[in-house]
Amino acid sequence: MKIYTKTGDTGETALLGGKRVKKSCLEIEAVGEVDETNALIGVLVSELPEDIFIGARERLTIVQHRLFTIGSNIAAVQMDLGKMPQITGFDVQALEQWIDEMESELTLLTQFILPGGHRAAAQAFTARATARRAERRVVEVADRYPELSPLVKQYLNRLSDALFVLARWVNKKSGCSDVAWEK
Repeated sequence: MKIYTKTGDTGETALLGGKRVKKSCLEIEAVGEVDETNALIGVLVSELPEDIFIGARERLTIVQHRLFTIGSNIAAVQMDLGKMPQITGFDVQALEQWIDEMESELTLLTQFILPGGHRAAAQAFTARATARRAERRVVEVADRYPELSPLVKQYLNRLSDALFVLARWVNKKSGCSDVAWEK
């Protein structure tokens, strides 16, 4: 099978189930934002040294699988395709548990900080910003299609929190300090 089909040359693409839509439609925009977040997390995983961050790498790979689930849910929102994989409350709780574990090793944050520090931390901050943008698009999709599980929005919201805390945690583990915002 060839990667190029030429079916998108006119500015249209197919949702799950085959319905043709404009590449600029809201659902495709949201899928694209989720996909970009997933790609940035892939870069983040490649930046985390295996010897120190094996657990974080494994958790982020699970996140990547969940982001594929979210993308498929968005791409199928216009169709009744039956049993699609879903984000669960357990998925949201797993992110919360990870956040709590990392925060237990960090000092209390009392001011805004600048993104940066270790290269992997900077990548986590970048993925966080993209996750927030994806969340905004998904909120729009959910407003239009209330059948989209509210857990999708919760997961993306928690993911952006997890990526922020991960950035701080990576900085701490790497010997970098948070850089306070100077007002």
